Amino acid sequence: MKILELFAGVGGFRVGLEHANSNLYKTCWSNQWEPGKKSQDAFEVYNYHYPDSENINKNIAEISDKKFKSMDADIIVGGFPCQDYSVARSKKHEMGIEGKKGVLFWEIIRAVQNIKPKYLILENVDRLLKSPSSQRGRDFAIMLAAFNELDYSVEWRVINAAEYGFRQRRRRVYFFVYRNDTPFAKQSDEMFEIDVESKDSYDDYIFSKGLFARQFPIIKSPNKNRKAYYELSDDIVNISDNFSGVVWNTGIMRHGRYFTIDTKPTGDEEPIPLKNTLQSENEVPESFYITDENKLKKFEYLRGAKKIERTSIDGHKYTYSEGSMSAFEDLELPSRTMLTSEGTINRSTHFIKQNNKYRLITPIEAERLQDFDDNWTKVKKLSDGTNAQVSDRMRMFFMGNALVTGVIKRIGLELEKII
Repeated sequence: MKILELFAGVGGFRVGLEHANSNLYKTCWSNQWEPGKKSQDAFEVYNYHYPDSENINKNIAEISDKKFKSMDADIIVGGFPCQDYSVARSKKHEMGIEGKKGVLFWEIIRAVQNIKPKYLILENVDRLLKSPSSQRGRDFAIMLAAFNELDYSVEWRVINAAEYGFRQRRRRVYFFVYRNDTPFAKQSDEMFEIDVESKDSYDDYIFSKGLFARQFPIIKSPNKNRKAYYELSDDIVNISDNFSGVVWNTGIMRHGRYFTIDTKPTGDEEPIPLKNTLQSENEVPESFYITDENKLKKFEYLRGAKKIERTSIDGHKYTYSEGSMSAFEDLELPSRTMLTSEGTINRSTHFIKQNNKYRLITPIEAERLQDFDDNWTKVKKLSDGTNAQVSDRMRMFFMGNALVTGVIKRIGLELEKII
């Protein structure tokens, strides 16, 4: 199966799919571009590991339709930029599908229009399902309608990696998109004897028979009886202006209708505690240990409860409140979610206390939390063909932007059965 990897980063989708079956999944093209930066570090790391594919380092909007048409990809994959949906942005500044990076979804649609792949596997932050806050679910409904217009179906699931035996509590929404003329699509309608009048047509699919249900089992009843059914308008502008609905964490869209259910995992898989990810003390460079009292006090302040008086742009005074969090990481639990700010001293930075010493996590530990091989991001290939070391700060940034490759591996294993 020939693959095009968009928004490739340092290759998370490729790593996961090749771990599933390197003979079946062959990434032939990739695109990675970090706007506004002279140094294209992520692309250079990808290019170092994968010189055998055509790796394109330019703004995706500059890839011509003709170029896309020349790619006979069976599968398009990508974790399209999520800054305009992320909780890292305040609701006041969220832009959703209208934001500078949110609009890149339409470049995926353009690629699909030209390539017509059989399948897509996509990933984003789970807040996407509730974007924008002023009209919750609208952006996702627009995405579903865009795929429906191109005669594709979409299955989705919010997966917390730790709930399925991985190292990190990382919640992301994954899409499995398939063309409606594929055998799997035709089989689905026959298998479930779809009744267009029934709002429960896809319950069995969602709970048991869909790709995500088979690989990431869930309790076979709606959480708090939350389920919904919607008919999507054929007019995307109408959806943008008038959508009023809900999108739960699991669902399926076929033939312009979507069925969505709030689901919970079965809880049968034990996560990996943080202590099993950490390097041994003698492997951790001294630079990651924190002995400066001022820095220790700063962490204590950042992670503690606080009330701060602030003034808004229009001069209104208000009190910003923040609850306390654990003084340092609980080594018996899976890791908290990594962010791109991991390499700096801030509230979300992983802060380790071990043998009465305090330290930050290392790049290798960050790679392990995302299921990459140790030192995956250590070396990059420059444009002149020479290799260079990547800074620790940039390596942390990569991993904050990455995905848990083990989740992609399991999607790939199930897709292999479908194929």
